[in-house]
Amino acid sequence: MTTLTHRGRRAEGRGSERKGEAEEEAADRELNEDEPDDSKDIRLTLMEEVLLLGLKDKEGYTSFWNDCISSGLRGGILIELALRGRIRLEPLALRKKRLLERKVLLKSDAPTGDVLLDETLRHIKATETAETVQTWIELLTGETWNPFKLQYQLRNVRERLAKALVEKGILTTEKQNFLLFDMTTHPVCNASEKQRLLKRLQESVLERWVNEPQRMERRTLALLVLAHASDVLENVFASLADDKYDVAMNRTKDLLDMDPEVEAAKGKGMEMIWAVLAAFNKS
Repeated sequence: MTTLTHRGRRAEGRGSERKGEAEEEAADRELNEDEPDDSKDIRLTLMEEVLLLGLKDKEGYTSFWNDCISSGLRGGILIELALRGRIRLEPLALRKKRLLERKVLLKSDAPTGDVLLDETLRHIKATETAETVQTWIELLTGETWNPFKLQYQLRNVRERLAKALVEKGILTTEKQNFLLFDMTTHPVCNASEKQRLLKRLQESVLERWVNEPQRMERRTLALLVLAHASDVLENVFASLADDKYDVAMNRTKDLLDMDPEVEAAKGKGMEMIWAVLAAFNKS
C-alpha cells in the first residue's frame, strides 16, 4: 500500500495451540512491564499518535495527497485492541496458517473506555463468522462490495480522533476558508507532546536501536509499522540531520523488510503487529 519515502522524493496440534495461548497470556501480563511509564506524558492511543504524526502543525490537517492514513488508522485500532487484550489471532493448529489466513478472535468484550475501540469490539463480536486482519481493515474502512457489511465501517475516524486530541489539550479547533468552502482544522497547540512522540520514535532507531524487533517496546514497534502503513514515516525523521536521517531510514527499512511470519513466530505478543504489516505489504 505504501513504500518508505526518501528525502528529496515525495504447533503442532492441540499441544502447540495451548502453548501459543500460554505464551500470549504471558506476553499480556508483561505488557505494562516493558512499556515506558512517565506520569508526565499524556497517554495516547496508537491511532491518536498516527494522526498526530500526519497532521501539519500549523495548518491542522493531513496532506490532501495521503490516501493511506485511513486504512492505517484502522490497522492501528486492531493492534491497540490486541495490546489491550481484547482480540487475538486464532491459534496455530496442526496445519499452520499464514498470518493473513488466521482469523481475528474476540478475547474479551470488556469496554476499553475509548469510543472507536469499543465500537470496533462490538462489530467483531457481532460477526457471524470470524474475519482475517486484512478483511477487518477493509471492512472498517468501508472498502467492501458487500452491502450487508457496510454496517462495519467506522465513520469520521479522523475527526473523532482529532476531537479526542483536543480534549487532551494537544490540538485546538479552528475554521479555515478554502475559497469555496470552510473546513474545520485542528492545529497543534501542545508542541512539546508531539516533540516527545517524535523523539521517542527517532531514538528507537538511533540511540536505543536494538536490531531485534522482539526486544523493542511493542507500542514503539507498532507505531513504526503504522507510520509506514499510513505514509507518515517521513514526518518522523524529517527534522534529523542528513547523516542521522539516512541511518534512521535504513534501519526502519530493514525492520519493515523483515519476514512477518518469522518475526511473529518469535512470540512476545507481537503477532497482531506483524499481521497488520503483512496485510499492508500485500495491499
